[in-house]
Amino acid sequence: MADDTKPLRSGWTTGACAAAAATAAYLALNRRGFPDPVEIVLPRGERPRFALSTRILDGDSATAGVIKDGGDDPDVTHGAEVLASVRLAAPGSGIVFKGGIGVGIVTRPGIPVPIGEPAINPGPRRIITANLLAAADAIGGPTDVEVTISIPKGVELAEKTLNPRLGIVGGISVLGTTGVVVPYSCEAFIQTIQRAVKVAAASGANHVAASTGFASERAARRIHDLPEVALIDMGDFVGGLLKYLRAHPLPRLTLAGGFAKFVKLGEGELNVHSKESRVDFGRLAELVRELGGDAGLVAACRAANTAIEVLERAHAAGLPLGDAVAARCRAVAMDIVKPETIVDVLVVDRS
Repeated sequence: MADDTKPLRSGWTTGACAAAAATAAYLALNRRGFPDPVEIVLPRGERPRFALSTRILDGDSATAGVIKDGGDDPDVTHGAEVLASVRLAAPGSGIVFKGGIGVGIVTRPGIPVPIGEPAINPGPRRIITANLLAAADAIGGPTDVEVTISIPKGVELAEKTLNPRLGIVGGISVLGTTGVVVPYSCEAFIQTIQRAVKVAAASGANHVAASTGFASERAARRIHDLPEVALIDMGDFVGGLLKYLRAHPLPRLTLAGGFAKFVKLGEGELNVHSKESRVDFGRLAELVRELGGDAGLVAACRAANTAIEVLERAHAAGLPLGDAVAARCRAVAMDIVKPETIVDVLVVDRS
């Protein structure tokens, strides 16, 4: 019989694996050998070590590989090999990213990477860059390098993701803002949320901020100047948090999250994970119309690739779409929590 109380094991994102492989390849290219395991530093200070699955030194380039361990999260990329090839680039070029086999190319707007670029998201690029610069500083090595990320099974794996619908062709995306994969388990995650609320209340916190992720938590903390104990990682389980607060009310709650997730919350979806709910672009386009969007804008929003694309189009037209979504989220939350809980909503975009 399975032990449902056993903590779920976290894992590492494709971005963290790519950073580890790139760091190992860089050191090998600069005659320091392949460190195995190779240690990297993640944005929140974790220092994981990764065993290498591939080590190739071939003239002017070096390639290292890492097998992704997604922990107990049911991630389609768990067990996939992430390869990084590093070669010297032209002086002054800095760190240049290329996509190899299995890494998709962006073909439509609304992705946080320009059209035509490999689908290596900004978070992984920052993690890879930071670790390569640290390695260069440690050995006095060059900082102008070309990094090619490949995922040999990426084309096959992409068929199990939303990438084809998002206009990412030829493979998967390299993802991960923090480098850490938090296991997706409704029961375990909600229990963690409940414990966090209890700890905050016991510590005398009158105001808590519940966030869907690292970026929104950082924004909420900065805006409200809240202590660590008042910050709650609710992940995608907004409903679990709100229902618990209905039974255990606190004076003030800030909900903070990304635009796409909160579009779904505003429509009444209490689990905003991509596997559980989808953005309804028809309804989102109707909201743009209600805010004064013309017929052309409404049609473009209805046919949009991502929710962020709709937000950018609305902002360009001077329409307060973020505020409107936040208001809808607040109404959903207020219908669940007790009247004595004051609720405000912070919708976070890429910046």
